[in-house]
Amino acid sequence: MLQKWEGLPGDELERICGSPDHQGVCAEVEPYGYADPDSLLGADDALVIALDEIQDPHNLGAICRVAEVAGAAGVVIPERRSAEVTPAVCKASAGAVEHLAIARVRNLADWLADAKQAEAWVYGADRSGISYAEPDYSGRVVVVLGAEGKGLRPRVAEACDQLVALPVRGNVESLNVSTAAAALVYGILQFRMQS
Repeated sequence: MLQKWEGLPGDELERICGSPDHQGVCAEVEPYGYADPDSLLGADDALVIALDEIQDPHNLGAICRVAEVAGAAGVVIPERRSAEVTPAVCKASAGAVEHLAIARVRNLADWLADAKQAEAWVYGADRSGISYAEPDYSGRVVVVLGAEGKGLRPRVAEACDQLVALPVRGNVESLNVSTAAAALVYGILQFRMQS
């Protein structure tokens, strides 16, 4: 339904939009349409990013942007204790969520087991893992990143084939999750281009 509100005072438009960031425009839209998680591993070389309880909408948006720009098949997020696609995520993704398949799953560890049944290799990001440069990233690959500060939950980590780590040469122990996602995804792309 499209309604036109002309000549409304700014505070009235702000009330209707629910935000002061309306720039004179307000639209009523349907909820975000999530993809079928089983469809993400259809291609023989599908690259999927799975997120374990990422709660910051800006991180989710930034990761979606990385995934879309890199040509990933999609992103998987849990239904609970996770950021979902909201206007803040859309904005942080620079519109990438409109071009990227994002799926929600009831249980991430169970979905990872299903991904393995679909002949995908599942790599979890964890600083205790092997160097991210060691695995063979051919074929279907799922990269799993954990929550800000907490990392991967034990059951999710156990569902991975291997844990991989980015090198840490400085004094800070880790990267922001969206930055780590970018480094890992582009490392995989580089491996695939050289193979």
